[in-house]
Amino acid sequence: MRCGRAMLLLVFLCGAFSILAAAQVPKPPTQKPEDEVIRVDTELVEVPVVITDRAGRPVLNLRQSNFAVFEDGKPQQVTEFGATSAPFEVALLLDTSGSTRSELPLIRRAAQGFINSLRPGDRVSIIAFRTETKDGRATAVPEIVTGLTDDRAALTAGLDKISTSNGTPYYDGLLKVAEKIFSQSAKGEFRGRRALVALTDGVDSTSLSDFDEARELLAATGIICYFVQVNTRDFFEENLLGDCHVAIRFSAAQIRRYYKKIGAGPKMETTSDFCQLGNFERLAVSKRLYELAAEEMNALAKTSGGKVFPAADLGEARAAFKNVADEIGTKYSLGYYSSNEKRDGSYRQIKVDVKGLPAGTQIRAREGYTAPAH
Repeated sequence: MRCGRAMLLLVFLCGAFSILAAAQVPKPPTQKPEDEVIRVDTELVEVPVVITDRAGRPVLNLRQSNFAVFEDGKPQQVTEFGATSAPFEVALLLDTSGSTRSELPLIRRAAQGFINSLRPGDRVSIIAFRTETKDGRATAVPEIVTGLTDDRAALTAGLDKISTSNGTPYYDGLLKVAEKIFSQSAKGEFRGRRALVALTDGVDSTSLSDFDEARELLAATGIICYFVQVNTRDFFEENLLGDCHVAIRFSAAQIRRYYKKIGAGPKMETTSDFCQLGNFERLAVSKRLYELAAEEMNALAKTSGGKVFPAADLGEARAAFKNVADEIGTKYSLGYYSSNEKRDGSYRQIKVDVKGLPAGTQIRAREGYTAPAH
């Protein structure tokens, strides 16, 4: 009898230990660790889109089902969609250097008109140039006058604060937009709805950075780039010739940029001293710098889905700003997570198709992006 009870107790204890041991064995993961990394690290690719009919009028009231997105020829699943009524975030870069004739009242009025043309809920940050003195040396620098806000009174007060600069740190200004204004990913309704709007002639003179650096960072943010391109060339060249001590000068950086762009060889005589340039060579340098500025603006606008709006002078800038504001208010935004999960730093082309549109319809969208690298 005692042997039977002992045997029963032994069987019971063995069963209990088996159950406890089974409970402590870790379950196999339901997802591979590398799959989890891909899921967490995959970034949303934002694609702003503008659609116009044959007459150039915006095509409105489209739905997500109208759009198809392809990356390197492969269809992608659109997971984010913003209609034209969704708000925007705008970095407004104002070139207040001497090359804009220092006409601050005109610049303020043009910028104020642009802000007034935006819709309730649109947020704006103002960036301008100013001169600061460091170690006894005056230097032109970009300054964030106001952060992103929809407070129109605060933006008007910010415009009243802008001043002029003794140079044009244009590339540094572009860099500040990418690194400070849009350094963090957009949230909520602003995803895929961010823009740079710059009033400038695009001719840099004093930046510490270069165009390629600014272009790379701007492309990484996925923002749309618009330019109100003010023509300052005639004014600049009128004051460029004659006595080098009283004429408007090129900076040493501009002269170096000129020789670099024309591919100056070892046998070509070069100089960084403005006074050693004759009138003919000064005009050649000016012509190439303005051509380069136009090329750079058009490249940024085209690849981002934006546009360049020429303005003969600051007086015409208000009408150009109105065109920019109208286009921002008619832009769609798409977002997708790339089916190509490689983090190889490669450039990937984007193509947007829209279904059910009549012949002659124009589609302007972001043309590509550089994938993250390990």
